[in-house]
Amino acid sequence: QVEVVESGGGLVQAGGSLRLSCQFSGFNFGGTAAGWFRQLPGKDREGISCINFYGGIQYYVDSVKGRFTISRDNGNNMLFLQMNNLKPDDTAVYYCAADLVCNADGRRSLTKAKYLGKGTQVTVSS
Repeated sequence: QVEVVESGGGLVQAGGSLRLSCQFSGFNFGGTAAGWFRQLPGKDREGISCINFYGGIQYYVDSVKGRFTISRDNGNNMLFLQMNNLKPDDTAVYYCAADLVCNADGRRSLTKAKYLGKGTQVTVSS
């Protein structure tokens, strides 16, 4: 049985940091690319970052590049997103995902994922 559980969301002031974690189980996490999506209020869900199966390739959309860092721990089936210098525009529900396409240039990446969590709320106050 596949389980995907996010944690680490919350309320933070602008300029602050949060670290999201995601625990996967029930499939071979270490053999798949993984990533993070977010859904801003009133917008469609969008992919913001991904990492290939061994961590050697990472991709970020421009809006989070330089502020967010994705990482993974295959031994513990976990995925992380370190978010620094948060802005009110980062307020969204964040979802972790696995078994998706992740290329270094972002092409054909983060379009869909086989496994998706239920999301964790991140709220950044001004």
